[in-house]
Amino acid sequence: MCRLPLYHVDAFADRLFAGNPAAVVPLPAWRDDATLLAIAAENNLSETAFLIPEAEGFALRWFTPAVEVDLCGHATLAAAWVVFHHLRPEWQSVRFTTASGPLTVHRVGDALRMDFPARPPRPAPVPPGLSEALGTAPAEMFEADGENVLVVLETPAALRALRPDVRALAAGLGHGVIVTAPAGPTDGADFLSRYFAPAYGIDEDPVTGSAHCTLAPYWAARLGHPEVTGFQASARGGWVACRLDGDRVHLTGTVIPYLIGEITP
Repeated sequence: MCRLPLYHVDAFADRLFAGNPAAVVPLPAWRDDATLLAIAAENNLSETAFLIPEAEGFALRWFTPAVEVDLCGHATLAAAWVVFHHLRPEWQSVRFTTASGPLTVHRVGDALRMDFPARPPRPAPVPPGLSEALGTAPAEMFEADGENVLVVLETPAALRALRPDVRALAAGLGHGVIVTAPAGPTDGADFLSRYFAPAYGIDEDPVTGSAHCTLAPYWAARLGHPEVTGFQASARGGWVACRLDGDRVHLTGTVIPYLIGEITP
């Protein structure tokens, strides 16, 4: 019987049971896509990361319970934590080959800093039905990338109060919805966000690193400085420190381990 290690960790978390849980499965070689998707569906987390060794790092892929995605922040953070703590503990940085190009993660004390592509938003009209599905009208509306839109609300209270009709979001948009607002005086952050992606099998993602590839450029421009801190105000919640650097964005967070085991796919 084939056995594979599985690491279940909380990414962008400052304590256990916070941040975004991810599974990481190191492989000696790629399995077929149907098996990878079946493992991700069995894990039933927002993302499962699979990695195989290469000459100078690892190749990395990410699967939700429903689809493969081309970029995932929290599962990359989780995969780097596994590399540094279990696979290559002598390394101070790791390079991943991915569908979104090479991604590098560095140790920074107890935290990890990811080097990701910046995805600045572009103004866009409000799609039909979006305001009704969200239960509120956007103050600003943007196209984030080919897979997401960015909705800006005026107040942190409006963002926290959102109870969207996720089925309507999935049917009407077919992609993810990043929602953001300025942080309140007691939030300890520069901005708040939430992320809804029912079309990808994720009603609300707890903490979304890839969304900050768009949030960081937006808030850096709006606030006038390249370093901003975001708090994703989901039920679990999580912090993402962001630094805009040209066409790249550095995303820093911490990882808390939860479970180490084996699977027998």
